[in-house]
Amino acid sequence: MSYAKDIDTLNQHVADLNGQINVSFEFFPPKNEKMEETLWSSIHRLKTLNPKFVSVTYGANSGERERTHSVVKNIKQKTGLEAAPHLTGIDATPEQLKEIAQDYWNNGIRRIVALRGDIPAGYTKTPFYASDLVALLRSVADFDISVAAYPEVHPEAKSAQADLINLKRKIDAGANHVITQFFFDIDNYLRFRDRCASIGIDAEIVPGILPVTNFKQLQRMAALTNVKIPNWLAVNYEGLDEDQTTRNLVAASVALDMVRVLSREGVKDFHFYTLNRSELTYAICHILGVRPK
Repeated sequence: MSYAKDIDTLNQHVADLNGQINVSFEFFPPKNEKMEETLWSSIHRLKTLNPKFVSVTYGANSGERERTHSVVKNIKQKTGLEAAPHLTGIDATPEQLKEIAQDYWNNGIRRIVALRGDIPAGYTKTPFYASDLVALLRSVADFDISVAAYPEVHPEAKSAQADLINLKRKIDAGANHVITQFFFDIDNYLRFRDRCASIGIDAEIVPGILPVTNFKQLQRMAALTNVKIPNWLAVNYEGLDEDQTTRNLVAASVALDMVRVLSREGVKDFHFYTLNRSELTYAICHILGVRPK
């Protein structure tokens, strides 16, 4: 971007968006009663913003899987929202995965986020990759399938090109949508989107937006996911370890700037990682013109 274009972009008032964006929200299964209360409070508040869908993350062990199944079905039944469970190929046989998928379909679940999943230490089975899972889901029913992408390269990928080819494999297997890992370097996302288009990936590359309320937690997450933390972001959180209110304001400001710049670049859909809290995501969406309907 030229300097003049940068200034012009940053001067674009968020009100100009006038709600002309689509949003979706990600949650994770609660592990205790208090967390469950927080989750449902968040779901009911964010429901009013008419999201395209809400997704629920998925653990590799059976207990996590059951919590995901339960939350997804309850969201669908209690709110009418389109609920999209994460589903992984780890720690389940193809036959079990087909049974899970059929059960979801029978319960009115039409969208699934298909992932390989994190391979645990000591894992000896042949990995069941996301492309395999997409093909399996296609064999069960006509699901609307989302897959993951990594603008800054998956931490296990041999190279950026190998990672891109793997994404193409998932699209060719029948995936409809792509949701990215969270990121903060917008140029990296835009270059990644261009590279996707250059090899024939025509699915929309939906950016994952993470409002950062806990910078230390972000550092741990970024180290695991190969996400670059720009120096300007680290500077913004300096001296705020004991100041949650200011951290929230910084988080909202950064997320708003990202959505504003990305929308100028033609992005219309945004996936928010809520961490099961509604306040900040709701406020950001409100400023962006996404209002209750």
